[in-house]
Amino acid sequence: MKKYLLSICLIFMFAASASAQVRVEPPFWWTGMKTPALQLMVHAPKIAEWHPSISYPGLRVERVVRTENPNYVFIDLLLLDDVKPGKFNIEFKKDGKLMHRQPYELLQRDAGASERPGFNPSDVMYLITPDRFVNGDPSNDNVTGMREKANRSNKGGRHGGDIAGLLKSLDYIHDMGFTAIWVNPVLENDMQTYSYHGYSTTDFYKVDPRFGSNEDYRKLSLAAQAKGVKMIMDMIVNHCGSEHWWMRDLPAADWLNYQSGFVGTNHRKSVIQDPYVSTEDRRRFVDGWFVPTMPDLNQRNQLMATYLIQNTIWWVEYAALNGIRMDTYPYPDKNFMSDWSCAVMREYPNLNIVGEEWTENPAWVAYWQGGKKNPDGYSSCLPSLMDFPLQGALRKGLTERDGWNEGLMRLYETLANDFLYADPSQFVIFPDNHDMSRFFSQMNEDFDLFKMGMAYTYTMRGIPQIYYGTEILMKNPGTDDHGIIRSDFPGGWVGDQVNAITGDGLSAQQKEAQDYLRKLGQWRRQAEVIHRGKLMHFLPENGAYVYFRYTEKQRVMVILNKNDQQRQLGLERFSEMIGTARNGKNVTDGKTYSLKNALELPAKTALILELE
Repeated sequence: MKKYLLSICLIFMFAASASAQVRVEPPFWWTGMKTPALQLMVHAPKIAEWHPSISYPGLRVERVVRTENPNYVFIDLLLLDDVKPGKFNIEFKKDGKLMHRQPYELLQRDAGASERPGFNPSDVMYLITPDRFVNGDPSNDNVTGMREKANRSNKGGRHGGDIAGLLKSLDYIHDMGFTAIWVNPVLENDMQTYSYHGYSTTDFYKVDPRFGSNEDYRKLSLAAQAKGVKMIMDMIVNHCGSEHWWMRDLPAADWLNYQSGFVGTNHRKSVIQDPYVSTEDRRRFVDGWFVPTMPDLNQRNQLMATYLIQNTIWWVEYAALNGIRMDTYPYPDKNFMSDWSCAVMREYPNLNIVGEEWTENPAWVAYWQGGKKNPDGYSSCLPSLMDFPLQGALRKGLTERDGWNEGLMRLYETLANDFLYADPSQFVIFPDNHDMSRFFSQMNEDFDLFKMGMAYTYTMRGIPQIYYGTEILMKNPGTDDHGIIRSDFPGGWVGDQVNAITGDGLSAQQKEAQDYLRKLGQWRRQAEVIHRGKLMHFLPENGAYVYFRYTEKQRVMVILNKNDQQRQLGLERFSEMIGTARNGKNVTDGKTYSLKNALELPAKTALILELE
């Protein structure tokens, strides 16, 4: 009897110990998903020796997958049409004895979740690095047990901005005319240093506590949408952080690429499309690690592929997202990226996803967009890409002296390459972002060129994105250090002498810039001719570039005059677009310009004329 009681005690002690260590991902799921399959990754000591079973109506265990690591099992479930939301247990047995009960839950989907609208050309994105924006809750600046502590004096350290700060800033964001926010990654980055940027994920299912909680993130998404501001999540499937929890106990022998240790990528994106590329060069690009602290994930491992796809869908569903920005899009396995994009878009057909392909070569960018017919037969379901070619053309076009192929002609000829794209209207266009110099610095702090670039961004085809602080002329003089580029938004911390949200302490020029973008944003929010209108442009001449956005009912004439002096612009050349219109009203200052004769263009100015 004593031996029997001792055995029972040992079993329960072991089960209790295992229970405290069992990790299940995804942590919960939903009924009513278009894809009925669900794979659970379960991690616990020696759990592969146990046999899982589930008894729940409408739910069936299809398969149990074990790997070389006895501390993992992967459970393939099938959710039948009649499955209902509810809680149940996953029972783990060994030799017929119950070792552990793991609770799990299927939730009811929000009404209309699968049809949630994505971002589109009617939107203007506001890109925010959360650690550097607004510190709404100083109590979470430092979290017990997490490696890096806040140090605002360290340009590469954590400064304390958080989700609470984003929530407090939604009125400002809406007032500026921004209709979507793209927030740099918020998932846990428990790295020793340089963790604020968020691109070294250490837990794919957990918001970093120094930003807030998962529920805080969902609350931000819902609060933003209640104000007419869509939510876009920054995601990474190429790599994780070297301090990710599974790095101490990898699930499989091929969970990572170059799993035995760091081998760097060659960063040569041309190898993807190059018809003459060597196998080794392509492998080094795709499989090589981005940096030593970012292990490269092997998406050719089907368990990893399923994990990443489910994680994306989990966040879209849980946080009620309107879109995704996918980091380093060409670096993962390209066939996986096709599977990933199609799986997400199949579940959420109105969602939008924008991929980062950082190159000014439009042919390389075009390759990835859904609907593109590529010579090698590759296809995907990716709706949008970041328009780096147009960003480069804008930077050079405004700062170079005009020539046969230089200056404004770069803008014209870059747009002429739109025939390469399946749908350029879906591209995200931008003057700057978190990885490059501030636009005001790119323009050598020339305020007139800055405003010209803003006018172009707000009126060109595509979906504009503005980086936080661009509206108040934030800059990075003499350095390309990312810690400086991503400086704190003034007024986001108690004691700041300047407050960008209230305007206190801003210079006259900063206030003018902010007011200019506010007018453009509020006008564009209602300007259907910009949202869905066609584009016609005319060859730049004598330092002036003219283009039109038009529908059957509306026409807008945009004129960029780079000249240092006032000049006359003859209008006969543009008659096919001007038609019978007699006047044009400038949207930024309300001034009316006659279109009967030549236009008198102010020096170094952009005009956005609604034709009357």
